[in-house]
Amino acid sequence: MNLSPSIHIKRLDHASGLPVPARMTAGSSGCDIAAAIDADIVLMPGKRELIPTGFCFEIPPGFEVQVRSRSGLAAKHGVMVLNSPGTIDSDYRGEVKVILINLGSEPIIVRRGDRIAQVVPMQVASAVDFKEKTGISETERGAGGFGHTGV
Repeated sequence: MNLSPSIHIKRLDHASGLPVPARMTAGSSGCDIAAAIDADIVLMPGKRELIPTGFCFEIPPGFEVQVRSRSGLAAKHGVMVLNSPGTIDSDYRGEVKVILINLGSEPIIVRRGDRIAQVVPMQVASAVDFKEKTGISETERGAGGFGHTGV
């Protein structure tokens, strides 16, 4: 399996002058992606906004691109990708947009070209066969979830 896929991108007019998604260091897993907006957006505490990136992706079958929060935005300002990780499916050809939410206590200004998220290509199972059964196997964990092992 190819672990280094080519992802073709289409630049939309409103992304003119913005960088293509790129890793900021050689060891980075994610590629930063920027806001393709004409006017500043004030993201108030507790509010969310759909931010365009100005790019469409052609992702090969067997892959997805996950959209994740940038750690610096989250740690310093409480700004996160709301449905993190968001998923861009291999058959989606529309503009990639990022749902940002401000969980901080201060308004945040999003400006054109600000790196708002990171995109991470991931290999996925190309076929999954869900089979309904009347019972499933037991494990030591069982149905325990949502903090069942403690803090």
